[in-house]
Amino acid sequence: MQATRLTLVCHATTPYQKRGQFPVDQSLEMDWQQVPLSLAGRFKKNLRLLCGPEARTRQTATLFGNGAKVDEALREGDFGSWQGQDIDEVDRDELMTWLTDSTSAPHGGESVQQVCKRVGQWMQTLEANPGHVVAVTHPLIIRAALLHVMQCPVAMFYLIDVEPLSSTELRFNGVWRLRLETHAS
Repeated sequence: MQATRLTLVCHATTPYQKRGQFPVDQSLEMDWQQVPLSLAGRFKKNLRLLCGPEARTRQTATLFGNGAKVDEALREGDFGSWQGQDIDEVDRDELMTWLTDSTSAPHGGESVQQVCKRVGQWMQTLEANPGHVVAVTHPLIIRAALLHVMQCPVAMFYLIDVEPLSSTELRFNGVWRLRLETHAS
């Protein structure tokens, strides 16, 4: 039985991230058009390249290859009325509730619990499809995938930091596993 290898790549930095604002669909901070395929050699060929629908994930995917397929399950969490706002502009009580209660959602948005459920269901679809999938997505989606694999409570969600352009390796061969790899310099 061939394993499913899932490499989750966090999109590159956006201006909103640098300013501490909730995301909107915007382009990357870097001149991504000057560096297409610059990271294409990072992974062996014969992979399925997926990305979220947002500009930042589609643009980051071009660093790894051509023809990335947009997968709605990889979309950013919905921040509702907080979208585009500076974190300091959000009501402190509402923000603290969202950070401590996984069922709470920004007005009109999606809760952490809903994001985790969506990602878990998506990962189940990968179990029957062996091969290497490189999925360019968002920190929230990568956190949810890690919770799914490690079977951690949702309360652990905010204890995971995901850096821009970082990659997380997961494998499925009857059970999901987190794989830590060494890269020779």
